[in-house]
Amino acid sequence: MLDWTSATQTLKNASQILVVSHVNPDGDAIGSTLAVGSMVQSLGIPVTLVNESPVPEKLSFLPGAENILLPSQVKDRFSVIIAVDAADISRIGNCQQLFADHSVIINIDHHGTNDEFGKINIVKADAAATAEMLYDWAVYLDIPISRSLATVLYAGLLTDTGGFRYSNTSSNVMRIAANLLEQGAESYQLADRLLETISVRYLEQLKTSLATMQITLNGKVAYLVSEEEDNDGLVNFARNIEGVDVGILFRPSDENHIKVSMRSRQIIDVAAVALEMGGGGHARAAGCTINGQMDEVIGAVLEKVKEAFKGVKE
Repeated sequence: MLDWTSATQTLKNASQILVVSHVNPDGDAIGSTLAVGSMVQSLGIPVTLVNESPVPEKLSFLPGAENILLPSQVKDRFSVIIAVDAADISRIGNCQQLFADHSVIINIDHHGTNDEFGKINIVKADAAATAEMLYDWAVYLDIPISRSLATVLYAGLLTDTGGFRYSNTSSNVMRIAANLLEQGAESYQLADRLLETISVRYLEQLKTSLATMQITLNGKVAYLVSEEEDNDGLVNFARNIEGVDVGILFRPSDENHIKVSMRSRQIIDVAAVALEMGGGGHARAAGCTINGQMDEVIGAVLEKVKEAFKGVKE
């Protein structure tokens, strides 16, 4: 079990808590935010949940999601902050404006590239999801796992393991998932909402993005381009092509920057590639944002991936 001593002492001595996660949150970020909120509330401590980005529509059904605010909706400044699923302080975005001077940040994360930006850092790179770690904390705190807490923790596990299909699906993950089901998480409904259901808008975007697909580097790399912000899972269409090890999605984040999402099957550590370009993540899922125009960014990223293949024994 992780050492939760310092985090627990800081939590229990706090008069109020701010919980934040990374911009453009995914299932683990939202699930973990809601899980910490539930855990803190059960201890009788006032808690505020904030994210720079609105809760994605597909995650809005999770219990308590309506309580995640935008920074502009919060007037207070907080001395104790719990950051979940954020690999570095920049990923928290403008939520930092809510931090009081000399605030204490409890950094709970599972990214191997986490730079330990907190005063208290609980980072476990081999955890499948931050939700997996938070289940551990709930057990340490002896907090009963309610149905709603089980649901949001399960959502984090489900999404960050790709429906328990990715290589990070450990025996511990499956034991936790089983325990969460026993506490009321509904596996079929969550899988249907989070993994299977897509909007008509997303379908139209998929059609447009697939038309940009290119396969390169002797069939080992595939990439596509999306103009839409709601592109969750699109990169997997590139990675899932037979023979491809690295799938890449490029999306303009503004007129001068391109957001790059990378997924790897088993050969290339895309976190190492992303780290070289100012980003980070996991060996099989990583990303970065690069200053430049689309064509030059695509060329630069492909060159880095090409270098990563050199000398790799397959």
